[in-house]
Amino acid sequence: MTAPVPPGSIVVADWHRSPDSREFFRKILHKKKRREFGLLETPVMPPHLKADTVRYKVFISGKSGVGKTALSARLAGHHIPNLHYETTGIETSVAFWPVKLRESGRVLFFHFQLWDCGENAMRRFDHMLPSCKEQVDAILFLFSFTDHGSFEDISNQMSRITDPSDRVVRLVVGTKFDLFMHTDVTESEITRFQEVWGVPVFRVGGDVSGGFGEIAPLLNALAENLWHQDCVHASSVSPLRDSHPEDTSREVIV
Repeated sequence: MTAPVPPGSIVVADWHRSPDSREFFRKILHKKKRREFGLLETPVMPPHLKADTVRYKVFISGKSGVGKTALSARLAGHHIPNLHYETTGIETSVAFWPVKLRESGRVLFFHFQLWDCGENAMRRFDHMLPSCKEQVDAILFLFSFTDHGSFEDISNQMSRITDPSDRVVRLVVGTKFDLFMHTDVTESEITRFQEVWGVPVFRVGGDVSGGFGEIAPLLNALAENLWHQDCVHASSVSPLRDSHPEDTSREVIV
């Protein structure tokens, strides 16, 4: 398990705000809102704007009610349900995110396959967690700023689900950050957690305007930590092949 990289050290931070990114981001937008992609769809770029696609599996973990389904919907550009409901099994969705590598200037489309599993379903059926963990590249551990118990449970989840020897990116996301008047988790607790676990914590509120808002830092962090992890692996195993032998798009070429 590689250590997290400093934000912006691998990909150009806030590239989505730059004029030269507009043609790429238009491919994931429709009428100024996020376009929904099916599992087999992919953005189609014109020949003069070449961008390779790299694919990763991302598992979203957390207690019931912390906002796993809502976060998955926000990342994928889907409709966010108004009412909470318990995910009855495993739901998957796709999020595309273009980034520009800082050193080479190369543009990549990151294809994140998001896996969301209901907590009760995971407890009832033994095969659920192994299915979510199989060939997983990154895990987002979620807690709610309005539920201190969900924050306390993060360390247990990380110890139970991952092992230091796993080649998996770990990020923590605090949801419902916009409800700061009702927060049960303090900034000092967040700082202490990051120091102890060495894992960055991202904050996501309830922005449903259709823009990138708070999700851009999280998607950028996912992209650069996954790319860094593959580059580290490529330096020790050559040529690099990921756990999906049919997908050659993740051979690291720097």
